Amino acid sequence: MSGSVRAVGRALHFPVTGTARGIRKATHAHGAGESGLGKLIELHAVNGAGDVMITVALASTVFFSVPTDEARGRVALYLVITMAPFTLLAPVIGPLLDRLPHGRRAAMACAMLARAFLALLLSGAVVTGSIELYPAALGVLVASKAYGVVRSAVVPRLLPPGFSLVKANSRVTLGGLLATGIAAPIGAGLQALGPRYPLYGAFVIFIAGTFLSFSLPHKVDSAKGEDKALLAADAEHLHGPHKKVPRPGLRTVGTAVTHALAANASLRCLSGFLIFFLAFLLREHPLAGESAAVSLGIVAVAAGAGNALGTAVGAWLKSRAPELIIVTVVAFVLGAAITAALFFGAFLVACLAAVAGFAQALAKLSLDALIQRDVPELVRTSAFARSETLLQVAWVLGGAIGIVLPLNGTLGLSVAAAIVAAGWLTTVRGLLSTARHGGHVRQRVA
Repeated sequence: MSGSVRAVGRALHFPVTGTARGIRKATHAHGAGESGLGKLIELHAVNGAGDVMITVALASTVFFSVPTDEARGRVALYLVITMAPFTLLAPVIGPLLDRLPHGRRAAMACAMLARAFLALLLSGAVVTGSIELYPAALGVLVASKAYGVVRSAVVPRLLPPGFSLVKANSRVTLGGLLATGIAAPIGAGLQALGPRYPLYGAFVIFIAGTFLSFSLPHKVDSAKGEDKALLAADAEHLHGPHKKVPRPGLRTVGTAVTHALAANASLRCLSGFLIFFLAFLLREHPLAGESAAVSLGIVAVAAGAGNALGTAVGAWLKSRAPELIIVTVVAFVLGAAITAALFFGAFLVACLAAVAGFAQALAKLSLDALIQRDVPELVRTSAFARSETLLQVAWVLGGAIGIVLPLNGTLGLSVAAAIVAAGWLTTVRGLLSTARHGGHVRQRVA
């Protein structure tokens, strides 16, 4: 009898333990377990799952619960109260983390813990609609971006032997995307029980992430051999890593990185724009024959699939000709945006979302490859922190543009094309020039 009970227990237990072992095997493959990268992949998956729970709760409160005109006002207020202060705080995140090189695990744990308790605060605000919803949402946003900046700075410390930085980042990103895809329907199910429940789920997830942050290897907190990175340095900053610079900023490292960063900023700006603009456009004018919710779902799935495909392709391409990859994918997005603006329709909107997601993922991985190639190791983590902050500010700018435009598809996608064109035209010459010279640029460190 006891043997039968144990057999039944094992049968019920196996789906959980078997799935856990399968996940651990995948995340720790090819030396990622020994280097600590596997634990970072798992931590980033937890981060993505928690963030999507909060997103589901806030979207339902701020966006879906009221008529379109009122929702635009609410989201505009949300942008003003949360995003506007964030644009001021975000540039401080990178330099601040430069001063805490020995506390990266603690910084990631604090970002998780802060979001856990802010999720509890939001669980009351989403029901009552009180004003504390907005400062709490701002806190969640800042903590989330702080985590992202630290995570970008940590990856170079956890590279397994033979791994390129772009491959490592693609694995981390894929882990986050898969967790987001799993957590989103769970969050929607919890939302059906009440607006508090996704936030309770987020609290549990972020508490787990707090403890998981300290499971990363101790070398994450080592700052040995590091210095601050500057982008696009002038003459007085080109005298080697030991020269003391009074006011270090985002300057260094050659034109390839700065042009790639500008191109990525245009794609990140496009992403923020499309999220807000299409959310309202499709709510007011759904895709042919579909409801507003289904229309938004189709576009979201297209964008997510494109992003996942771009991440996978980036891992396969590794660091081959990153300048040409960026030039090509941005041109591809520009063509898709122009086509969607000229022949506005359901299929082309979905295609643009997919292409934009694909290009953003692949261009970001190519930027990672350029930073690995052109930025000396002693300043690489600082460069990652500062470039990620700049990209987040670009996303905020795009979202602000998207919220104020009239709900006209042709007009909106024309603006989208103009955003991409500005980024492409101002960077294509510099990127192609660097590619022609084989990527050998003078390394500049301040």
